[in-house]
Amino acid sequence: MTTFKILCPTDFSECSLNAIEYAAKLGEKYKAELILFHVPNTDDYQKLLSKDPKVYDLLNFAEKKIESLVAEVEKESIPNGLVSVTSHIREGKTSSTILEFADEQKVDMIIMGTEGINDFKANYIGTRTSKVVAKSDHDVFVVPRKVFFKRPRKFVYATDYMEEDKLAIQKVVELASFYDSEIDIVHVGTKKKQIDKALHQTMMAELEPFIRYEKVNYVLKSYRDEPGLGLENYLITAKGDVLVTLSKKKSWFDQLFTENLSKKMSYFINKPLWVIKSV
Repeated sequence: MTTFKILCPTDFSECSLNAIEYAAKLGEKYKAELILFHVPNTDDYQKLLSKDPKVYDLLNFAEKKIESLVAEVEKESIPNGLVSVTSHIREGKTSSTILEFADEQKVDMIIMGTEGINDFKANYIGTRTSKVVAKSDHDVFVVPRKVFFKRPRKFVYATDYMEEDKLAIQKVVELASFYDSEIDIVHVGTKKKQIDKALHQTMMAELEPFIRYEKVNYVLKSYRDEPGLGLENYLITAKGDVLVTLSKKKSWFDQLFTENLSKKMSYFINKPLWVIKSV
């Protein structure tokens, strides 16, 4: 059995440091290998170093910074189950370099941060992160800025009743079982696309043998407009902690994250989003 492997890109910003916290905490549960990864970016360095003109060796700065983060994670998480933490620095275009390295390392999950509400509205979930989510063959766990790790009490899996859900939900069960969390499997219908209760019952009957987890709730909701807004409404009322979706062509994910819809939504910038890419 191979060791679970997590890649966590960092640019040393606040949101990427929060992502490292999530990566370390989840890595403890998966008993994983954690790789901290940095792609040097001149613009990022200028922002970070503008207050200290004496610092001129940017690569040296990055090496020391990432070594410090490795030492901190080792101290906090190795005793709690994390197998190892290493670091790598590679120059290149940020998103494509992250994706190339993830493929080389055959990682199981990429955990990275988003930039905040303005970038979210303009670019769905932040420019670099959105490119990684769109093009990655590996699962991507997205952590918004100013969201600090807490034990997830409820995962909300957004389903459009695809065959791949049977395998994707097993991944959610594995992570939820670490925390004894609930899982709500939710489909939101609209006036344009309504799934009736009989079909919902049929889908439930097909999914149940694959899950084998007691704390699962099947939810069918209807909403007058876009399914994403209906799901957002459900997340708020149900107090979900992590949104999970399977990303396939013409999937629920594509319905949720369109440019016009993202401008209407606010909830998803306040909770982590786990995009399952491989099943």
